[in-house]
Amino acid sequence: MAPRYVAVVSHAALSSQQTPTQQWRIVLARDRRYDGAFVYAVRSTGVFCRPSCPSRRPRRSVVRFFPIPEAAQAAGFRPCRRCRPTQVASPDPAVSLVRDVCRTIDASPDAPTDLATLGRRTGRSPHQLRRAFRRVLGVSPSAYRDARRMARLKSSLKEQRHVSPAIYEAGYGSSSRVYERAASALGMTPATYGRGGRGAAIRYAIVSTQMGQLLVAATDRGICRISLGDAGQPLERDLRAEFPAATITADSSGLTRWVQSIVRHLEGREPHLDLPLDIRATAFQTRVWAALKKIPYGATRSYQAVARAIHQPSATRAVAQACATNPVAIAIPCHRVVREDGELGGYRWGTERKRRLLEQEATGAKTSNSP
Repeated sequence: MAPRYVAVVSHAALSSQQTPTQQWRIVLARDRRYDGAFVYAVRSTGVFCRPSCPSRRPRRSVVRFFPIPEAAQAAGFRPCRRCRPTQVASPDPAVSLVRDVCRTIDASPDAPTDLATLGRRTGRSPHQLRRAFRRVLGVSPSAYRDARRMARLKSSLKEQRHVSPAIYEAGYGSSSRVYERAASALGMTPATYGRGGRGAAIRYAIVSTQMGQLLVAATDRGICRISLGDAGQPLERDLRAEFPAATITADSSGLTRWVQSIVRHLEGREPHLDLPLDIRATAFQTRVWAALKKIPYGATRSYQAVARAIHQPSATRAVAQACATNPVAIAIPCHRVVREDGELGGYRWGTERKRRLLEQEATGAKTSNSP
């Protein structure tokens, strides 16, 4: 049996707003002081761990960060059997409260999740619950329950069960509700998702730009991924890892118009992008990404400003996570979000690339505004 570590995370570690870049450095250092402050999940394995996990470190491009283990489980990841991240306690009362409520919801997924009912079950006021959930998770208890339901559905579908039993076992009262949400939550119908994307056709193109290699991938409905990197092969691997059973083919000519539009944008020759997107998102991610698209070309906003824009001023950490999980770089301009002190903060495709993007946009904005 793996050893059970004692959490020594400090209040300072919990209260600090770590960017994804800072969290990644903590993971690389295996710093036990931050066990309980967040967990990291690996898309290629479907497992999440505490920062100090002794396992081999994955590539940064396949890593996601979550404030608590329950948030990772709601996204469909399972706990590491080696470091047992769900067994780490937190000294932060708000985190402990949220985790207790999440466990209550998981134990009775069909029970009411309104704040008044949960407040009576936990001995806390609705205001206390609302404030704690917004600070820790950035979503309401009902949104958490919905995410857990969808995660259970995804797990059941991937186990190759029939669609109808999987829908009802996940806690949905009818199949119609699932199919209504399938386009945004799964990116395809439940049956197609259960086949690992089998039957879905995804085309992609990789071109060289002044910002490095650019991958653009699309379904028949629109662009599903835009990524940047130093080499094309890792970008292609990440695309295939997302949908291992989908039909993924290179198609430079078929995507020419969209690719050229993005390249012109990167060069400052097309400030405003208008591209059809086919992406999956939670309700919270949808709100954050919509706010990012409203940031003017050549301008920036702080993570706190974005949180205020979506009327959740305490959800700064959740906003940063939504930025880090943006699947379509540039089209949804998460690079325009910086820290409150003006520092760049993290960026999935590299801080230096983020700096160059912002400099290019600032120059382009001045040029377009000059008489």
